[in-house]
Amino acid sequence: MAYKMIVLDLDDTLLRDDHTISPLTKKALMDAQKSGVKVVLASGRPTYAMLDIAKELHLDEYGSFILSFNGAKIINYKTKEELFSSTLSPETVHHLYDLSSKEDVDIHTYVGDTIVTQKNNEFTEIEGQITGLPINEVSNFKEAITTPVVKVLMVGNPEKLALVEKKLQRELNGILSVMRSKPYFLEFTEAGVTKGTSLSQLIKKLGIEREEVIAFGDSYNDLAMLEFAGLGVAMGNAPDDIKEKADYVTDTNMNDGIPKALEKFVLTPAH
Repeated sequence: MAYKMIVLDLDDTLLRDDHTISPLTKKALMDAQKSGVKVVLASGRPTYAMLDIAKELHLDEYGSFILSFNGAKIINYKTKEELFSSTLSPETVHHLYDLSSKEDVDIHTYVGDTIVTQKNNEFTEIEGQITGLPINEVSNFKEAITTPVVKVLMVGNPEKLALVEKKLQRELNGILSVMRSKPYFLEFTEAGVTKGTSLSQLIKKLGIEREEVIAFGDSYNDLAMLEFAGLGVAMGNAPDDIKEKADYVTDTNMNDGIPKALEKFVLTPAH
């Protein structure tokens, strides 16, 4: 199969643990783009927190795209045009705040290029470090959210959050998409919005078949994308249940898992 698109999760997939791209990975992705393969970034991160990586990979030169907020936005990186945008109403966000209080976990969302929370905590601090966005600690979360937002995160201890995830997936089934991106991040977007559904929209616009897409990911919010792509590749550092559902398992994000898989499936003349 000649793959025409490579779709990459960022944290713990494309990026090493220090949030950088290894030289080997960068070279493989530049070689792929030079041969005509599109490279698309797909992350739970806000758009702003993906721009530097898109710039490093020269996505503007090759006319590529960013799927941010777990697929709730699709951006043409070169023109900055929004091809798709999904939001949650203030009322929905207020309801999620009430649920977070009931479950005794913290919550944050994004307004403009800031993270908004009523109670700063170690996990929201991690999100600030990952994204580079400032944290705005407000006295009343509901009063601060008066316009639609793209997504909401509940954050907390991984063991507790796993239980909250199962409970709210049942409670909010058909109302919201509920999935973890990291063990301590539980993400909420509009029902039916995943990296997989956004990828489906994008390839239709570009005239690419799903069989021509190879996707890389490591976590639960990558699963819809890995299952949708013609070849879903789990990183070696992914949980076992993600690896079981992938078509192929490569090496870890710290050991050049992406270029190793690209050499096998994309960059060799036989493919």
